[in-house]
Amino acid sequence: MTYADFFYEIKGKFMGADVSDIHEHLAYQFNIEDEEAGGAFYVEVKDGVLYVEPYEFYDRDAMFICAPDVLIKIAMILSGARKKRRKKKPRKQKRKRRKRERKH
Repeated sequence: MTYADFFYEIKGKFMGADVSDIHEHLAYQFNIEDEEAGGAFYVEVKDGVLYVEPYEFYDRDAMFICAPDVLIKIAMILSGARKKRRKKKPRKQKRKRRKRERKH
């Protein structure tokens, strides 16, 4: 995957985030360390609007250096695309069932 491919994939995920209630200025730069998809881009929130651009941001609030897979996980959380977890039965119920099965 090239940097351009990776950037547009991440941009799509970040743009799903709702920042309409953030009215302060935030600017974060992400430096991606990867031989094929490495590069820098920034995410900016300004007056409740989100901007994601493939450039460095010199007046940033923070800079993150990470691998592509880490950033994909962050972008999924921000966009609300979390995996749905199925509910597990409490262990007590499983134990009771096992005890019944042993008796028979």
